[in-house]
Amino acid sequence: MTSACDLRRAPVLDPKGPIALAERDLLFDAFYVMMLVIVPIIILTLWFAWKYRATNTEAKYTPTWANSVKLDAITWLIPTVIVIAVAVLLWRSTHRLDPYRPLESKEPPFDVQVVAQDWKWLFIYPEQGIAVVNQLAFPAGRPVSLRITSDTVMNSFYVPQLAGQIYAMAGMQTRLQMLADQPGKFVGRNSQYSGGGYSDQHFEVLAMTPADFEAWVARAKQSGAALDANAYTALAAKSRANPITYYSTVEPKLFDSIIDKFRHSGHAHDAPARR
Repeated sequence: MTSACDLRRAPVLDPKGPIALAERDLLFDAFYVMMLVIVPIIILTLWFAWKYRATNTEAKYTPTWANSVKLDAITWLIPTVIVIAVAVLLWRSTHRLDPYRPLESKEPPFDVQVVAQDWKWLFIYPEQGIAVVNQLAFPAGRPVSLRITSDTVMNSFYVPQLAGQIYAMAGMQTRLQMLADQPGKFVGRNSQYSGGGYSDQHFEVLAMTPADFEAWVARAKQSGAALDANAYTALAAKSRANPITYYSTVEPKLFDSIIDKFRHSGHAHDAPARR
């Protein structure tokens, strides 16, 4: 319990964006509702054990008791109210926190394409024409719209301090929206077991000022490495603890081609797999 006080070990309790904050509040609301059930049960269990202990000769003894309208009302009405309250809470939160739903903002969304590999993450920036391995950077205060897929087994994309988790699946595309309130450095991860290198499949998340982000893009463009078909094939090979790698150019429509190669015909659509 004391280790939970260290927010570095429980980043979900230390949100740095509106989506993560809403999800943390939902977690707390669910916890409080559970306590409405659990706390009275614990208290009543202890009270019953004390009141009807063998040494208490003054306790009322009714061996022929069979029915109580008051007890039946408590047994059925209170759980019914709790179930209705939880249902309303989940219904509203599910729609409000839909990962496909664009965030309301005066700033236009910042698009990033995400590809899960064994055992690393590739981030493609279509507007800037660059790509980065195991590092996701974007301007703070601006909504980030992610298109996510996998070039291997199922993965789950998760940045606990900024947004919820969502699956990355081969031949499909999922979406996720997130926003960082202020500049900062965070940790992203794969929360779905995907093989031997799973424990090292982390990535760095940088929310930056506009000036710092432009400098970051310029640094990536100076790398001189091109992410063409051959470079991508080499990158997609299994590797553990892959270092942050920058690519100054990216083959056009690389993200779409990664999705399409798993399909026999047509184009991939948004997948409804989310958590």
